[in-house]
Amino acid sequence: MRRTIAIGDIHGCADEFEELLQALDIRKKDRLIQVGDLINRGPDSHRVLKIAREYKIEAIMGNHELRLLTAHQRQDTSLLKDYDFDTVDQLTKPDWKFLKSLPNYIHDKTNRTVFVHGGFAPNQPWKEQALELITSIQVIDKNGQAAKRSDCPDGRPWADSWSGKPFVVYGHTPRPEVLSRPKSIGIDTGCVYGGHLTAYIVEEQAIVQVRAHNAYAHSSRLPDPV
Repeated sequence: MRRTIAIGDIHGCADEFEELLQALDIRKKDRLIQVGDLINRGPDSHRVLKIAREYKIEAIMGNHELRLLTAHQRQDTSLLKDYDFDTVDQLTKPDWKFLKSLPNYIHDKTNRTVFVHGGFAPNQPWKEQALELITSIQVIDKNGQAAKRSDCPDGRPWADSWSGKPFVVYGHTPRPEVLSRPKSIGIDTGCVYGGHLTAYIVEEQAIVQVRAHNAYAHSSRLPDPV
């Protein structure tokens, strides 16, 4: 049986990426989808992108890819964060080409599932939501608006209010464990912070994880390591 496998935020953790792919025992017919933030913070963004191309992984635009592409297109380094510069130094022409090809989301009609980086604002047509929103949303504020967790610490996860179709598989918001809800699952388990790199097999509703080799970055919102 063909498997549809979603992989969470990698953030330059190339060793863990390779280890997860080995643990999954990839088959020829498998479909591999990565939910964005392949790059930044971890040690080897270039090798992550090279592996993604080698395995023909269908990756999605994340907020980290979007920021680098925007800065690159505008030739405006003021848009970059400190750790972006190390990534920019690593990227080759094939890397940039790959990043530019990333879609906003992937809709798998067979499995009635959509794969996206951050998520969707409830009570709005999901196909019409802006790229900036779906790559950055984490919580819903008291006014019902999409927000980042850092801007609205008391906000509820957007997934808590998501009740419509399709089922959503997403990353972006790192947590010590996956966040499973009836209509969604969040699979960013903070690999770059010393947590796990997580894969979700859609047809089996199964989780496969590998532990981070190191804590490559620190998060004020997560234990160190996760």
